Amino acid sequence: MVVHSKMRGSTCAALAVTAAGAVGLGFVAPQVPSSSMTRTSSASSTAPARSAASSARAVPSAAPVAVAGLGLLSLAGASARRSKKSKKSVVSLRARGGEEDTRVCIPLEELRNTDVEKVGGKSASLGEMISQLSDVGVPVPGGFSTTAFAYKEFLDKGGINEFINDKLSDESIYEDVDKLMKVGKEIRDKIMDTPFQEDFEEELKAQWQRVSGGDEKFTFAVRSSATAEDLPDASFAGQQETFLNVMGYEDMKQKVHLVFASLFTDRAISYRHDRGFEHEKVQLCATCQKMVRSETGSAGVMFSLDTESGFKDVVFVTSAYGLGETVVGGTVNPDEWYVFKPTLAEGKNSIISRTMGSKLCKMIYKAGGGSETVDTSDEEQNSWSASDEEVKALAEMAVKIEKHYGRPMDIEWARDGDDGKLYIVQARPETVASQKKVGVIEEYKMLEKGGTKIAEGRAVGKRIGSGEVNILTSIDQMSEFSEGQVLVADMTDPDWEPIMKKAGAIITNRGGRTCHAAIIARELGIPAIVGCGDATDKVSKGDKVTVSCAEGDTGYIYKGELKFEKKVQDLGELPEVGLKIMMNVGNPETAFAFGQLPNEGIGLARLEFVINNAIGVHPKALLNYDTLDGETKELVDERMKGYDGPKDFYVKKIAEGVATLAASVYPKRIIVRLSDFKSNEYKSLIGGEQYEPDEENPMIGFRGCGRYTDPFFEECFAMELEAVKMVRGEMGLKNVEIMIPFVRTLDMAKDVSEVLEKNGLKRGEDGLKVNMMAELPSNVFLAEEFLEYFDGFSIGSNDLTQLTLGLDRDSGLVAQYFDERNPAVMKGLETLIKAAKKKGKYVGICGQGPSDHPDLAKWLMEQGIDSVSLNPDSVIPTWQFLAKK
Repeated sequence: MVVHSKMRGSTCAALAVTAAGAVGLGFVAPQVPSSSMTRTSSASSTAPARSAASSARAVPSAAPVAVAGLGLLSLAGASARRSKKSKKSVVSLRARGGEEDTRVCIPLEELRNTDVEKVGGKSASLGEMISQLSDVGVPVPGGFSTTAFAYKEFLDKGGINEFINDKLSDESIYEDVDKLMKVGKEIRDKIMDTPFQEDFEEELKAQWQRVSGGDEKFTFAVRSSATAEDLPDASFAGQQETFLNVMGYEDMKQKVHLVFASLFTDRAISYRHDRGFEHEKVQLCATCQKMVRSETGSAGVMFSLDTESGFKDVVFVTSAYGLGETVVGGTVNPDEWYVFKPTLAEGKNSIISRTMGSKLCKMIYKAGGGSETVDTSDEEQNSWSASDEEVKALAEMAVKIEKHYGRPMDIEWARDGDDGKLYIVQARPETVASQKKVGVIEEYKMLEKGGTKIAEGRAVGKRIGSGEVNILTSIDQMSEFSEGQVLVADMTDPDWEPIMKKAGAIITNRGGRTCHAAIIARELGIPAIVGCGDATDKVSKGDKVTVSCAEGDTGYIYKGELKFEKKVQDLGELPEVGLKIMMNVGNPETAFAFGQLPNEGIGLARLEFVINNAIGVHPKALLNYDTLDGETKELVDERMKGYDGPKDFYVKKIAEGVATLAASVYPKRIIVRLSDFKSNEYKSLIGGEQYEPDEENPMIGFRGCGRYTDPFFEECFAMELEAVKMVRGEMGLKNVEIMIPFVRTLDMAKDVSEVLEKNGLKRGEDGLKVNMMAELPSNVFLAEEFLEYFDGFSIGSNDLTQLTLGLDRDSGLVAQYFDERNPAVMKGLETLIKAAKKKGKYVGICGQGPSDHPDLAKWLMEQGIDSVSLNPDSVIPTWQFLAKK
């Protein structure tokens, strides 16, 4: 194939590349220009163009050229570009530079990110990655793109432009869904009834021949690429069409035609109008890319930040079996992972969280072309669709892509079932979380606690909404939906955008947090809960519900319209105060959001929150798994899917929870309080009934340090310590410290120190700090003696108040006497602070008192305490209170 190009003012030699095999078909070396084109000479823009034939004669022979380690690529047989030219097409230049580029197709490897106006966002981004990132380990399948020039020429034929502009000038279609659907269909039909221009078809076939080698069974993915798409502030996610497993030239030509028409899908028309994009200024191109055979592998989406909180130090990876459209389109609940960037860079085990999705179906190739959705097997549903090594490799690619583009990215990937390799098939700027205003905190909070939960799923965003339920089973019912209703559906796709923007909240049975519907919900600022599984069965049309996405990664649907509040705070510049303000955070699902508050780390991370929510099984029941009855074993099996047995499940789930909390404030310190369940709380876990005693007052019973050193609990405690050791060791999160609760005696302090050392957690070794929760009168009386065994105190003011005043804080009969500002309690606080200061050790407080009473925080600051650890919603008010004083 003959190529002329302009490079630094000189004419490059024409190249011809022939194939030595089919291995590398569709993958093109960035340095090999492959479009068939003519141009003016560098000496004069009016000089006659050299003919393709004369250029071909300048090449003595076709030489084999190796292509980026992916085999040899056949470029022979591509025809010369555009033998007949209109008056306005006299100049044909390379994609970047020159007066006008009139090519109708351009190979992806010749494109850069600056070519959005010529080939649209998707094609330009793919070309950028092929040329700039292939050498650093980001493999991208090759192909070509049609151009905006070709699209404009096509629309100029037969008065299509005038027809479109006339139809879209009627403003009433943007308020009337039925009118919008009618107009959209008329425009699409007009486009499909108009044949392509002859020279465009010639070049389209030449590019198909170049990439496929003329193989009618070679498969393409044909996707839309709009000139106002994949922008930093508007994703256009799923607004136009995508076609997979496109086989043969005629099929590809038809799919390109359908892509052109899809600029005027109802959803795309509505989306552009709502975001202020003029229809006539947006052109559509078709990205024709080698198909990755993920129908026998897996595929998914990843973001180079957390999509819900905007936390930028993680890569969020999703995956499911088969073609990636099930993840992108929201038809499947995918597997999810979070990878921590700082420890990924250090080569550590950087996966800090994983959630197994149901993956009930997958999309595969259909015989003869196209695709179909089939059910997955039980084995597929109960196993991870990507290995840990693959997840880390994908995260590394995401970091490289993000670094290259200089912004958070939304990336689609696929694993080829034939060669087992990972490929990036699309990358665009993330448009929601990364655009949040720095220093402004928006917080939603449920005011009515204990509401009846109807269903739950994956939360999208952090907002709360309420309203009347309207269940839709088809897009044809759009006209039945009213402003402010709660949209409930089995799933939504981008076609639903015209009604999604009217919804007070969105609930779906299927879908993950990276599907198109989730992306659009975030852009619209609408709370959405996806992947509920059975929401359409749990609610009825006309029900009043509240949809809460403000309680972590899990979203809850509550019965009735419950009260909630919204607070928006512009923090401005927070001044220094005389102590460190830390946070009490136990729920890993909220950690990334809270970690972005001004803070000095986490002063109290309760391990029992992780055990109760992420595990939910008594550790003894897991250790004695083989003796469990069938019903209990079934419950346990459901929870530990994807893990290598009961112990592996317990240890890794704790490790993931602690790692997520630690990552949220890294490299600042996090003090993890080891498990402090009371016997009645342990009893409520699965299998707990047969292992826990009945105690009259569990609050002062078998708990805390007393359990750790008891032979009954020794093996259970060892699993906790193994998890902490894993987080600090192989996961590399050295900011984790530990805290021992309810240490009644000095003998207990000595014994627990020996247990820690026996399990590989020796105080002072590898920077490990071991703190004691000072919460008992004995801790106050023997403060200095206890500090011989610990690096500092974290004062637990709740239990210290209870035990100093002789109260049961769970009893409403004496609740009026519970006050952490009582003089006796404050005397104890003062004693503990002085002892720590005398010994030169850390002292902080992590009880409820300072959260409820900023004046107590001020008094503690005056006493010289190192830190106060507050509930997250008290951080800013307390900080501002202390700054004023």
